[in-house]
Amino acid sequence: METAVKEYTYKDFASDQEVRWCPGCDDYVILRSMQKALPEMGVKKEDVVFISGIGCSSRFPYYMDTYGMHSIHGRAPAIATGVKLTNPELSVWVITGDGDSMAIGGNHFIHVLRRNIDLNIVLFNNEIYGLTKGQFSPTSLVGQKTKSSPYGNTQPPFSAGELALGAQARFFGRISGNTPKEMTQIFIDAEKFKGTSLIEVLQNCPIFNDGAYAKYTDKAIRADRTLFVEHGQPMIFGKDRDKGLVLNGLKLEVVTIGENGISEADLLVHDAKEQDPTLHQMLVRMEYPLVTGIIRAFDDVTLEEREDALTAQVKKDSNFKKTDDLFFSGDIYNVF
Repeated sequence: METAVKEYTYKDFASDQEVRWCPGCDDYVILRSMQKALPEMGVKKEDVVFISGIGCSSRFPYYMDTYGMHSIHGRAPAIATGVKLTNPELSVWVITGDGDSMAIGGNHFIHVLRRNIDLNIVLFNNEIYGLTKGQFSPTSLVGQKTKSSPYGNTQPPFSAGELALGAQARFFGRISGNTPKEMTQIFIDAEKFKGTSLIEVLQNCPIFNDGAYAKYTDKAIRADRTLFVEHGQPMIFGKDRDKGLVLNGLKLEVVTIGENGISEADLLVHDAKEQDPTLHQMLVRMEYPLVTGIIRAFDDVTLEEREDALTAQVKKDSNFKKTDDLFFSGDIYNVF
């Protein structure tokens, strides 16, 4: 008989460990948003696992009163895969950063997305290596001056969203590190999604890369610089809710409602569930407005389902029903 999930509060998921991040870091917002999201997921506390790699973000499992593992650099997706395949009933979360996931962990990152295992990834992206004191990362901007690029970074950055969609990610969400309400809901939606979900959090590093996303996420301008998309809703943004997106040929174009005969009915309606990722990729690439929210959530068969189907078919077609059948199926040799 299935036991009902008890009612939790965010306090049930907060450990007794002192949280040790720099003052002003968005990691605190992400932590509290997750602790508030978990009680809404309908998952038993003992079925939740957080697995991290190396970096500031990777302290996360210590601060959650759940099962967890602080693993090795870039390999959290591999370990999480083993955990999930061993016990499919668990709610498995990978906690990673832009360096951990897209540098040393790049292969593990793209392949867990490609396989579509039923787990969740939260990517803390501050465009810098924070734990090791300010070297440029795979998402640092060209020209960015860091401890390892004092004259300016010369390497073009990865876009986490473009990389994810190129690796066939079925679920990609992106959210600002200073919007806890929206972040909490995205975490809830990611857990309900069957398959690999990736949530990129655009977070600030007040010590080594302060103002990383200020031109988008500062509260004074956020409404005019970002578009929060929702499935089935028109793509509207702006402080006065008078801006929107239309498709002009092969490009997305910002228009103003009320000008040139444009009405709300002319705007694109967001379809996160569309299998073809073309429009999702266009949304990911936009710089004005920066698109946040759940950009893609396409339901597809998971790795576990493919493996289970293959196993069932092999068993059905096999002449061997137990190990002894295989051992004694051919010539037998007596060893003295």
